[in-house]
Amino acid sequence: MTSDLRRQLILGAAKRCFARHGYNGTTTKSVAAAAAISEALLFKHFPSKAALYAEILSDECEADPALTELLEREPSTATLVEVIRGTVAHFLHIAEGPDQEEAQRLRLMATSHLDDGEFARLLYAKIEKLIGAVFVASLERAVDAGDARPCSSEPLNLFWFAHHTMMTAALTRLPAAPCLAYGKPNELERQLCEFLLRGIGLNDAAIASHLGRDVAEGAGETAIAESA
Repeated sequence: MTSDLRRQLILGAAKRCFARHGYNGTTTKSVAAAAAISEALLFKHFPSKAALYAEILSDECEADPALTELLEREPSTATLVEVIRGTVAHFLHIAEGPDQEEAQRLRLMATSHLDDGEFARLLYAKIEKLIGAVFVASLERAVDAGDARPCSSEPLNLFWFAHHTMMTAALTRLPAAPCLAYGKPNELERQLCEFLLRGIGLNDAAIASHLGRDVAEGAGETAIAESA
């Protein structure tokens, strides 16, 4: 069996284990047993349970047709706005998911920051590989088009600042009684998009042109919409 085939076999077994027992209830020993291999062989492909789970989440993201369509677009101001809008929609509706799987992942991410940070580091690396280049290239195009002010250094940090703001907003909504109400729910998605886009450097004219009115009118939708 080739290394790639063995890797896919392990990932398939791990998906079944995580789906059945959750992250905390799954061990590398149980994954190895489900894949009919030794735990030592599993570790040759994945150094830890966190690495295995991060790889599964990365595969799921890459298989998302909405995200695939977005990442195939030409870098532009519109693409930059869609990256932020889609991520905001995803985070704000995590607490509303019917199976709470995404909510558990968010809790795991938050816990990792307070623990050894392994899972968070791995997932950040996956996110950067998937979206980072598109964000930076689109921001550069927005600056060239006069839609955004130049970034003095480390443009990718602007993405992480936005990501952390969205993640924290989502965490406040996880308890049965939200930690923070944020006022009118139907206006929150648009307000957060505008806040983040301004922080990234977009001017009000570009935000009005590319964000449009559909965020406010479509609050509650989780799919990434087409640019206005």
